[in-house]
Amino acid sequence: MINIAITEDISVIAETLKEKVELSADFKVKFIASNGRELLKQLQQNHNVDVVIMDINMPELNGIETTEKVTQQYPNIKIIMSTIFDDEQNIFDAIMAGASGYLLKDESPAMVHRSIFEALEGGAPMSSLIARKSLSLIRNGVTSKMATADFELTAREEEILKHIAQGLTYDQVSDRLYISNGTVRKHVENIYKKMKVHNKIEAIQKGKNTGIL
Repeated sequence: MINIAITEDISVIAETLKEKVELSADFKVKFIASNGRELLKQLQQNHNVDVVIMDINMPELNGIETTEKVTQQYPNIKIIMSTIFDDEQNIFDAIMAGASGYLLKDESPAMVHRSIFEALEGGAPMSSLIARKSLSLIRNGVTSKMATADFELTAREEEILKHIAQGLTYDQVSDRLYISNGTVRKHVENIYKKMKVHNKIEAIQKGKNTGIL
């Protein structure tokens, strides 16, 4: 039996998707989470999940941010984004966050089933519309522009981020750069704000994804 988790804040859509998934005897929906934070709590209790079908726009913790956290903490779990949006930035961000596939919400049960199997086999299932949009992104070079996104970090902030990525503590960074521990912490706070992250792991991951590190 293949265990599925659904993360969707609109209950009607979540139940419809559950029904689609369970039309196949191969799949069992273990639980439905209404947002990313709830999903992470559920996984802490039981991460015996093979695939997460993930909405993008959710309260508290959106699908992109949640995907980053899940792929870091549970690398064996495959994530398929499920959304009504085919926005180019969302497609790129989802892929960079570690999503295995990207489906629109009105896909047929058969397409959902095929996509789950494909993701588990190491593939990258996508709705045809999303696939065309992705090819367009590649042809137009949009992804390379996004990959080198400028967060407007100062030279000092980039330097501190690189030291942190090397595993240095705030005290070690302070000693190396001849600045106070409080100054290091203030720079780190500014880095988090500019990069729109909440912790060191997210900052390092986003730095690697966008070419800063």
